[in-house]
Amino acid sequence: MKYSMVFAAAAATTVSAGNTGQCNEEGGNFFCTAVKALQYDGLNVAGTYKAVTSMTQDGGCTFADVPFSGPIAPFDEDLSIHLRGPATIQKLAVYTPKANSKRDAPAPHSKRHGHQHLHKKFQHEHSHEERAVGDTVHAKINGQDVSWTNTWDGKGAASPEVAAPVAAPAAQAAADVDVAASKFVKSEKIASAPNAGSSGSSYPQASPKKTDTSSVPAGDYARIGYYDALSGQADGITFLGNYGGDGSGVWDKTWGNSLSYLSEDGTKGAASPTVLKNGLIPDATEIAIFSDKPCTDKDATCGYYRPGTVAYQGFKGADKVFTFRLTMPDNGETGWNKNMPACWLLNGKIPRTGQYNDCSCWKSGCGEFDVIEVLASGDTKCKSTFHYTNSIGNSDYIKRPTLGFANYAVIFSKAHSSASVKVLPDDFEHSVALTSDQVEAMIADDAKNPGSVSKMAIPV
Repeated sequence: MKYSMVFAAAAATTVSAGNTGQCNEEGGNFFCTAVKALQYDGLNVAGTYKAVTSMTQDGGCTFADVPFSGPIAPFDEDLSIHLRGPATIQKLAVYTPKANSKRDAPAPHSKRHGHQHLHKKFQHEHSHEERAVGDTVHAKINGQDVSWTNTWDGKGAASPEVAAPVAAPAAQAAADVDVAASKFVKSEKIASAPNAGSSGSSYPQASPKKTDTSSVPAGDYARIGYYDALSGQADGITFLGNYGGDGSGVWDKTWGNSLSYLSEDGTKGAASPTVLKNGLIPDATEIAIFSDKPCTDKDATCGYYRPGTVAYQGFKGADKVFTFRLTMPDNGETGWNKNMPACWLLNGKIPRTGQYNDCSCWKSGCGEFDVIEVLASGDTKCKSTFHYTNSIGNSDYIKRPTLGFANYAVIFSKAHSSASVKVLPDDFEHSVALTSDQVEAMIADDAKNPGSVSKMAIPV
């Protein structure tokens, strides 16, 4: 949701045992000790939130009770990533434990690429015209006759890149394949796709590169989403923003802007998925990051979503790790949300209906986790807050990275019923996998630096 707010003093003054107790009130917020890690324990609390079940043009919004329970609930549901400038995100990675069986394993990575999806659809609908690797395939895409060299062998092996289609004479068209993407490109842009509607349209995508996690042992954490600004690599993720009506998504007087695809500079909407370019997200500008898996009407993960919005799944699971490399420079600005960068996670149902209107599950506690947030213009201290059935804010803080990049991790642990924010070493790699021992080390107390981890228990 991300409204800048003043937290109640009773919650703000609750600090860890290792805290000095020397807390200062600044603008209605309490700040105690600078720490390297914040941990929230006792997330195993049952509750109920109200999920949106319908939205109408006359302002009607209906809800249904959704009970939740379990070690991380409701944060085991799909979460979207949000960032507000001024900030530059250089790297992002999302990890989940690799499944122990084929039945529980994630879908093969090749299914997340638009060009491979296209080849599979072509073969399925025209099985009598199977193509071998190297054959020329002809198709009609958005009314244009195009052709390309087939790189899919029917077993999931495909080239990570697809050359731009070239026009083919109509007489050579062997099939009329109705494909959602209007073009396939080799650059940093992902294949274009149509706006989503309540029908849950498909959004095939083509990432510039793919991550091979086949060698990750079961039980360790495989990287399922990745962004590297310097190389322009975006794998398993989709950049969105609240710019509905600008190229994609919808806008109306009742509900305002829905989600849309995000422009490369992060400042407006776009007609198709793009990769966020390397650079500063401007002051007070917000971006959202989802997985590359589109929502459909049959998908229970997404639940209801606003008709016409661009709707993608977030990142789900009781065990998951988000890592970031970012900077939040002080630009000297003042005013509402100015010079107040933030990074936070939302239950994906919130932005898919209305991040900034009342027709969402936010008020009823479906889940927001403020990872690091500056609460006053120009402040150099970042607070963290949990919003759900039992909300709590920590008065210890993490230093704002104003002069350079810093690495951070957010760790949700089913075994510990905890959520943690940790400052990582400067040389952290955001690699294709994390071992279980690495994840445990992120959660554990720092024996060499006692008092650097601030722990709080979620109230029952």
